[in-house]
Amino acid sequence: MEKILIVDDDEAIVESLKFAFKNQYKVYLAYNSKEALEHYTNNEISVTILDLKLGNEDGMELYTKIKKINPEAVVIIVTAYGTIKSSIEAIRSGVFHYLTKPIDIKELEFLIAKGTEVNNLYKQINFLSAESREKYVKDGIIGKSNAIKSILNTIEKIKDIDSKVLITGESGTGKSLIAKAIHRQGNRRHKKFYAINCAAIPKNLLESELFGYKKGAFTGATTDKKGYFELAHEGTLFLDEIGDIELGLQGKLLQAIQENVITPVGSKDSIVVDVRIITATNKDLLNLVKEEKFREDLYYRLNVINIHMPALRDRPEDIVPLANYFIYKYSRLLNKEIRKVEYDFIETLEKYELNGNVRELENLVERAIALVEGDTLTKKDILSHINKDEKSEKFINKKLIPIFVGQTLENIEKKVIETTYIECNYNQRETARILGITDRTIRNKLKRYIEEESKSE
Repeated sequence: MEKILIVDDDEAIVESLKFAFKNQYKVYLAYNSKEALEHYTNNEISVTILDLKLGNEDGMELYTKIKKINPEAVVIIVTAYGTIKSSIEAIRSGVFHYLTKPIDIKELEFLIAKGTEVNNLYKQINFLSAESREKYVKDGIIGKSNAIKSILNTIEKIKDIDSKVLITGESGTGKSLIAKAIHRQGNRRHKKFYAINCAAIPKNLLESELFGYKKGAFTGATTDKKGYFELAHEGTLFLDEIGDIELGLQGKLLQAIQENVITPVGSKDSIVVDVRIITATNKDLLNLVKEEKFREDLYYRLNVINIHMPALRDRPEDIVPLANYFIYKYSRLLNKEIRKVEYDFIETLEKYELNGNVRELENLVERAIALVEGDTLTKKDILSHINKDEKSEKFINKKLIPIFVGQTLENIEKKVIETTYIECNYNQRETARILGITDRTIRNKLKRYIEEESKSE
């Protein structure tokens, strides 16, 4: 059971919060700084709910002491004297969230749940631990999602059989890693593995690259050359971007696959080959068949076993182990000693719209490590290298705030504006642009919120 610590000098509030959460969490209570620090030191606290005013004590001073004990502490500040200024100062200092009294129990419940998730993620992000890094890596495939587990299970089943495998998925998802894993785990692992990107080789050269050629077959063919089918004999040949092969060559490829025989360009003699064929594509081959751009017989010959590698957005739980691996990889390649990774760095990667999938994630991590000053990765190491429009589109729209039934539209509007303002680093113009209102409107609303809070103090 997760452990939470409630720190408030008001006994009625402390007891009511204990009653509200005792069935979900192990609840520790404290009425002053001394008691709070004793609980925090002696117990593994997941989330702390801390009143900003503890009698004559300052809650922020206690917060500072807690952060010294555990720099990754998840703390929710609660106060009856909330202002935009104090909330901004608290969040800038690293507070997980800031609530004003009277406390909305449902909102606090939501925040505690999110806080425990964050705390658990902190525990995961120990990038100096080999055990943590290697836990979710198998034969180059990294992840802990059910999708990855299913793929690894399929690889285990097919590794020693020669049925054709078609790997599908968007660019950058790691299709080539699956092909390599099948080869490395299978009974051909001691033989050669060749990978060919069919889209990267000029169409007029692809046939000779695959099947080889004889001396004099064309201008420049000064010697005989073996093709990849022959080179991969008794091993594995991986044909990536198979959907880019032109129709004229598809027939010859089909024949080679069906009969295990190739004919080099410029030769009349056939060569028998024993090759395991694995193909991959980011295109809809069945749709290409309907458009008569891909041979139907070749499609069904290749697609005996289909393995689909889902986009990273469909397996977000793989972002942490992937980031873990890339941070380890590039800190060594770039000779950078990364000692710490702040939660907001990982949180930013999780919120980022990774259209380039694993390849884009790797690029972001490599760039952050290359340009970081010091030994700690934080959110700014990603955001500082992305233009404003990209920041807005890729991050702001993914920030969630709790909105509960029964709240007034005015209250909801205020919450959205204040949260967006904080996310935009207190830039009024950027906040107005994202929310689709004028600079004057946002300025007037923020001014009114501050005046209302001043009157309520």
